[in-house]
Amino acid sequence: MSSDTVATALPKTRIPSNAEVLRTQRRERISLALRYLILGSVGLLMLYPLFWLLGASFKSNQEIFTTIWFLPRDLTQLLDFSAYYHGWMTRTEFTFATYFLNSFLIVIPRVIVTLISCTLVAYSFARFEYPGKKFLFSIMIGTMLLPPIVLRVPQYLMFKELGMIDTYWPLILPSAFAVDTFFTFLVVQFLRGTPRDMEEAAIIDGCNALQLLWHIVVPLLKPALISVALFQFIWTMNDFIGPLIYISTVEKYPVSLALKMSMDVSGEVEWANIIAISIVALLPSLTVFFLAQRYFIEGATSSGIKG
Repeated sequence: MSSDTVATALPKTRIPSNAEVLRTQRRERISLALRYLILGSVGLLMLYPLFWLLGASFKSNQEIFTTIWFLPRDLTQLLDFSAYYHGWMTRTEFTFATYFLNSFLIVIPRVIVTLISCTLVAYSFARFEYPGKKFLFSIMIGTMLLPPIVLRVPQYLMFKELGMIDTYWPLILPSAFAVDTFFTFLVVQFLRGTPRDMEEAAIIDGCNALQLLWHIVVPLLKPALISVALFQFIWTMNDFIGPLIYISTVEKYPVSLALKMSMDVSGEVEWANIIAISIVALLPSLTVFFLAQRYFIEGATSSGIKG
């Protein structure tokens, strides 16, 4: 077949004109602009309560309840940080520095024991074979559907018998036994998606199970463990029912109880002070989230290692 015949048989590719290219580019730019406009509008709508909260910390009680605009009418009020000062100092003998310290005395140990216990339990479910493994895993998954409120009374009676009421132990000790089954399940699913090549090589080199866990598995689990730590940090900082049940001494109150107490100390509530200290109470969780955002997204969405 001659070259002329082949050229005739091949379909001719139509080259778009300059006008068509410009129209296509214009449509793409308009489509992109609309997407950004919609996403920006939805994002602004979702973030507006936070903007309002920030602006309300500079308003009077009357203005807080009479307008939904986040800025105060008198913009010079934005230079007045007295609400933050009075909110921090509180009307008790303790400042919020004490309450933040108490919160960290609960949060940090709880995060640590959660990471240790969930990693050990998840490692056993994902890497070992033993009688009753599937049954035990099913029981663990079933406890995820159990409402936490049904455990409050028996747990309270147990810790009362152990003499741990009005201490932080009831808030920390359960996590040492991997009772946070959601975290265990998260780590199990992540670990099941990781390849075993490095572990098999380490076994050949003579590593035992604990050495394998520490030197090989834990580094692979870094995104999942950071997600667990982040969730536990935020949930424990926001926990109100647990401290309310077990803590009775004001000096031991965490931030969540101290905020509630700030609304009960007198008949007239200075809402700007409470809102101001609420914003301050959000800062640790927001800081931890933004610092670990990349690992959190990877750990929450991944089921294995990307090549």
